[in-house]
Amino acid sequence: MDQLDREILRLLQSDNRLSSAEIGQAVGLSVSAASERVRRLNGAGIIRGNHACLDPGRVGLPLCAFIFVDLAPHPDEEGFRQQLMARAEIQEIQQIAGPHCYLLKARVAGTQALQQLLADHIKSHADVLRTETVIVMETVKDTPAMALPADGALEPAGQSDPLRAKA
Repeated sequence: MDQLDREILRLLQSDNRLSSAEIGQAVGLSVSAASERVRRLNGAGIIRGNHACLDPGRVGLPLCAFIFVDLAPHPDEEGFRQQLMARAEIQEIQQIAGPHCYLLKARVAGTQALQQLLADHIKSHADVLRTETVIVMETVKDTPAMALPADGALEPAGQSDPLRAKA
């Protein structure tokens, strides 16, 4: 991945509806060259998808909660994960280091919906020992955008550049 690819990714993170012509103009490429770079970034899995960013309050899901989950020794983690992945209310599932096993991010309509999610779909799993829930009072910043490495930054150890082989 070179500097042009990084700049294209920065542009797409801020507005994924940009046309190849707009991207090309911004980074100094032809429309076809910009389109080819975006196609390669998609093909390499660097761009994982293009999604609409919804306002949670306006779609009836104003309550955001983070849920720490502790599992029993020798759990059926795959079954646990599959059960959680099936729930649209759960936006993120992170296996974490520290005193808890998992950190979940959930969006629901209110405390009653949160209680139902916890009781029916999280605590009901046989391997869940306990949960700890933190309710968000106000979201100050919420972005999927990542701070991309500066020019010349090395790829993480052990990972090759998936675009270099295709260049």
